[in-house]
Amino acid sequence: MKIAILGGSFNPLHIGHAMLAESVIKELSYDKVIFIPTGKPPHKQIMEGANPEQRLEMVRAFCQSEKSGLFDVDDCEIRREGLSYTCDTLAYITEKYKGLLEQKPGLIMGEEIACQFEKWKNPDQIVSMADLIIVPRTADFQISGSANHNNIPIGNYDKDYQVKFDRETFKYPYNFLKEGMITISSTEIRRRIAENRSYKYLVPQAVFDYIERKSIYKNDNLN
Repeated sequence: MKIAILGGSFNPLHIGHAMLAESVIKELSYDKVIFIPTGKPPHKQIMEGANPEQRLEMVRAFCQSEKSGLFDVDDCEIRREGLSYTCDTLAYITEKYKGLLEQKPGLIMGEEIACQFEKWKNPDQIVSMADLIIVPRTADFQISGSANHNNIPIGNYDKDYQVKFDRETFKYPYNFLKEGMITISSTEIRRRIAENRSYKYLVPQAVFDYIERKSIYKNDNLN
């Protein structure tokens, strides 16, 4: 079995995430994509919105709504105490699927993340455990917003899209996905919900139903 891992805050999961996962399966011949909602990322502060359990449940609702078996979710980073390091997640996934994997798991990341990959904990170890899959990204759908809607970088990490990814100088082997991720921002979706604007077709139906049922993001403070 060939699996790829797609991590992120998923605050909320949107159709760009879903399309990206399907693109990796179709274009790179993976059998399954495992969504892993981050617990406490070391590179940014997750702002107001859904709590970790709600972010997990939104992803789970989406995966369960898809009957193909191509998508799954793992709560290892939500359950794990402390910061969510990718090297720890890869070690866990490799052990969990021991005997089932045909090759190293694929690790999906956008260009805006890959350009700071060397700042991650144990990048060389990560490359030894996973095949990097880098996805073209743009900031076209990003908005300035308020502090309550935009995630804040931590430590020596730059804000997303402030550093440009250079395919020529990136020193690690990787696969480059031809089609980029649809330019939809979870930040913009949260703002739309808080402002009581339309967002239904920016997220999968199962995620929309969950948000509406739990009234997530509707009372976020915009100031």
